[in-house]
Amino acid sequence: MRVTINGEEREVQSTDLAGIIAELGLNPKKVAVEHNLQIVPRSQHPLTLVIEGDRLEMVQFVGGG
Repeated sequence: MRVTINGEEREVQSTDLAGIIAELGLNPKKVAVEHNLQIVPRSQHPLTLVIEGDRLEMVQFVGGG
């Protein structure tokens, strides 16, 4: 299925946010997701279904100092 992630059209296999986060190799505890202009709480990632054409914005938090 084709979705837009951070402005780039990509092909993904998973149909929920948690699966897409894992597919992209991101740490689920350090990523914030906006799905079609709505911020999705981390607890809802496994329950939020993604369909063809959806738009996702993902930000991964990085520690440092």
